[in-house]
Amino acid sequence: MTAARQHENRTENRNENREEYRDEAPSTTLPVTYTRTLAPEQVESSTLPDSALGVSGEVFRPVLDRFERFLRYEKHRSEETIRSYISDLEGFFGYMARRGVRHLDSIDASLIREWLGSLHLRQAARSTVARRGSTLRTFFTWAQEEELVHANPTRGMRTPKRENHLPPVLSREQMNQLLTTLQERRAQDPRDARLLRLEAVVEVLYASGMRISELTGLDLQSVDRANKTVRVLGKGNKERVVPLGTPALKALNRWVSYGRPQWIPEGSQGVTALFIGPRGGRANARQIREDLTRLLRTVENTQASGAHVLRHSAATHLVDGGADIRSVQELLGHSSLATTQIYTHVSMKRLAETYARAHPRA
Repeated sequence: MTAARQHENRTENRNENREEYRDEAPSTTLPVTYTRTLAPEQVESSTLPDSALGVSGEVFRPVLDRFERFLRYEKHRSEETIRSYISDLEGFFGYMARRGVRHLDSIDASLIREWLGSLHLRQAARSTVARRGSTLRTFFTWAQEEELVHANPTRGMRTPKRENHLPPVLSREQMNQLLTTLQERRAQDPRDARLLRLEAVVEVLYASGMRISELTGLDLQSVDRANKTVRVLGKGNKERVVPLGTPALKALNRWVSYGRPQWIPEGSQGVTALFIGPRGGRANARQIREDLTRLLRTVENTQASGAHVLRHSAATHLVDGGADIRSVQELLGHSSLATTQIYTHVSMKRLAETYARAHPRA
């Protein structure tokens, strides 16, 4: 659905009985809305979820749609990144609307701190508060450049630093257990399309370290079987070529030969996506994540879940094996080496744990 159509649908669903007064402001491209300030008892509790704008917050929808187009068409952000930004901003503007705020220029640093504080009171993770603060900085920097606000209320604002949690990874033994489970299931039903897709997904993610959004974006022609590589379109539309091992290519061949054809509707032509869903369209990232999460529950002694576990595990096992950190950076598509270096810390932590268990003088 196009952004324009989504906006039309939202507009149709709005409550038209809001008590507000509009006055077109010549100095901005957005309408200014004046509203009476609500008494404290009339303001919805800040303990309510911030997952949507709510009726009163729909006044901010035009600028959100405009920011979304900026992220998609000018910054070329991934769909997951865009969803994350918009979700954060919907929560923020929903809160602002409940506080009686109806215009961007009415938002100041104290209101932003109040919202971030409300997240803390609801025991949001430190990383969540940090991410949402970063989202606001990005948004208001853009809004000032677009002359939608006179001043950037986030300038000089300090938010909690992200916690440096080491990413969860599977050991080599756990990874082998995971792959063995898939092989045993396939032996029982060699033509199960969903199972063939899952096995191919696991093998490709572990072999390449790619993101789930990159995997669902692959087309049939993305794979070069002769050279054992796959062409990946990453964040910011940056393209990279990464290697695929023989097990991953074999799993892909089984999926493409026996599983994928079962889901292509009769008479359909030109289906280019490598990974598709049961109705023949490009695979849904959420459904693949759910399949992976269920599979990961079969692994003993781990709380790891989600597609990123395979990415983290691939990177960590490469570092464990002596791979150059810059080569790992290129494989993962990280723009900053600092992001990749977290895997050296994971590797050292695992080494320390092994030493503590195995060395008689530890």
